[in-house]
Amino acid sequence: MIEILNPALLDRAKDTGALVGDILHTLKGRSAVGTNLLEIDQWAREMIAEAGATSCYVDYAPSFGRGPFGHYICTAVNDAVLHGLPHDYRLADGDLLTLDLAVSKRGVAADAAISFVVGETRPPESVALIETTEEALAAGIAAAGPEARIGDISHAIGTVLRKAGYEINTEFGGHGIGSTMHQDPHVANTGRPGRGYKLRPGLLLALEPWVMADTAELVTDADGWTLRSATGCRTAHSEHTIAITEDGAEILTLPALS
Repeated sequence: MIEILNPALLDRAKDTGALVGDILHTLKGRSAVGTNLLEIDQWAREMIAEAGATSCYVDYAPSFGRGPFGHYICTAVNDAVLHGLPHDYRLADGDLLTLDLAVSKRGVAADAAISFVVGETRPPESVALIETTEEALAAGIAAAGPEARIGDISHAIGTVLRKAGYEINTEFGGHGIGSTMHQDPHVANTGRPGRGYKLRPGLLLALEPWVMADTAELVTDADGWTLRSATGCRTAHSEHTIAITEDGAEILTLPALS
């Protein structure tokens, strides 16, 4: 289903997006050496409830997971890149942590992810991974507009990722979002310009470039959810929910707290 939001629902989407951005900003500030991933999950649960919102993850049970997910945020560390199931692990100096959060409020969902290094150590490979996904996300957003097509976004993202020397996995990518978290159209992280669905004002998209340092192959962890790089290399993932407007793309998941 491809859903086009009316102005009233778009206003709700902006509120939900700001909430997601603020929660991620707060969680990043709290995530330090020694922080347990289960603590992060509990903090997310508390902030979602305080805002009168609901988690899109806790009851989520798609075909690719051993669901329901049962937690409130995805926490992926180092070689984990997607659907990281929170577990009893304390963050160490230099860990590359990705937090991926989707919530729904007043009937509209928003989805975003951030990757960052914990502590004082800054491994160059990790910094490069993060910066590349952020640059690719910015390129995808810049390519989105009412006259563009999905392929234009995918091509812009893929061009940045390939230029940086990373292989691209197309099993998972961006997606439409609205009254539910995952909708059509699929937004692959590589593609051909001028192809695919033509964007319309009122369409919400979650764009999410992600890469692994030296492979495009994923393996599923024993928990049935966490996706890791097949070689054990580090990974990164950046995501924003955007709204297509008459003037271009508006980012909905920027934090107001920063």
